[in-house]
Amino acid sequence: MAKVMGLTGKVMGLNGNAAVAYAMKQINPDVIAAYPITPQTDCVERFAEYVSEGLVNTQFVTVESEHSAMSACIGAAAAGGRVMTATAANGLALMWEMLYIASSMRLPIVMMVTNRALSGNINIHCDHSDTMGARDAGWIQLFSENAQEAYDNIIQAVKIAEDLEVRLPVMVTQDGFIISHAVEQVKVLDDDLVQEFVGAYKPAYPLLDVTHPVTYGPLDLFDYYFEHKRSQIEAIDNCFPVIRRVGEEFGKISGRKYDLLETYKLEDAEYVVVALGSTCGTAKEAVNLLREKGKKVGLLKIRCFRPFPKEEIIKALVPRRGVAVLDRSVSFGGFGGPVFTEIRSALCDAPARPFIIDFFYGLGGRDIYVEDIEKALLQIEDVVQKGQVDQYIGYLGLRE
Repeated sequence: MAKVMGLTGKVMGLNGNAAVAYAMKQINPDVIAAYPITPQTDCVERFAEYVSEGLVNTQFVTVESEHSAMSACIGAAAAGGRVMTATAANGLALMWEMLYIASSMRLPIVMMVTNRALSGNINIHCDHSDTMGARDAGWIQLFSENAQEAYDNIIQAVKIAEDLEVRLPVMVTQDGFIISHAVEQVKVLDDDLVQEFVGAYKPAYPLLDVTHPVTYGPLDLFDYYFEHKRSQIEAIDNCFPVIRRVGEEFGKISGRKYDLLETYKLEDAEYVVVALGSTCGTAKEAVNLLREKGKKVGLLKIRCFRPFPKEEIIKALVPRRGVAVLDRSVSFGGFGGPVFTEIRSALCDAPARPFIIDFFYGLGGRDIYVEDIEKALLQIEDVVQKGQVDQYIGYLGLRE
């Protein structure tokens, strides 16, 4: 067995889907209910092999649709089980109704979403329209830059979701095909270490505890619905300390510490690119190349998009002169994409706001290149030097 960063574990060649499936095997949940959809399919296929080989004790529920998958997850979680699932794109859209039910019932379900464009036209490749469409469904959302982070985030998600201060479902994302089907070196932990980290599941208010009967999903009209939504708002807003604490605890066993955000060469940066997911790896290379040319640039990588880390974003961006935000999904009819609108809103009352431009990119899986991100950073530098923004919305990699 190899030593990994001074800790016991091994290095494996895994793509993102396989890395998540391996983490799920190590977690060994009580129930997984899932339905195949590209590019998530081989994640649950691989886990089904673990079930058939007797390597886990999980009850794997095969269902007729993604709506049914989340319905089964809700029932199993309410009954008192540790529950996980996975989906992508149109599958996530078909779950829409049930996403809200899972979060409003405060069920700690963990779901991997392999990010993919929503049809039409028919497209099976990466963008963030699926996850961003679900951003207001009450789920915690963690984005992954690579297969290693997908593996790490899934393990942390279980501990975050089940914390008594949280008790909310968690969505861990990875970019379709870019991460899900690309083989990388992944440092995995020992099975026993993962089991010790996530701990034995202690359900809160399980339906199967017949000596303490509870009600799930009652009729909730104008008399109490508003108050229940208010408590749900507080629940997700209060998740930050738990997400941070779990990230620190994971760092102690793996050597890989996690926070709400990650900064890259941001200490003295005047111009910053903000990104999510696999694009952050490309952005780091663009920052390196521009640094070699004397440009003071950096990257702000958002790992936790829901809840949105407003205070940390303000602290990271207020000292900068210009910010280029990258959005891999469109909010049709809105003023910019989801990441841009959140950041611009957060900085609205800041004492000194940097200039901000939004760049749409990579829709339907179109590649984003180092040169594209360099272009975005140089464009925001030009805006700062002119002292005004002529166009708040730009496009990277779009044919003229």
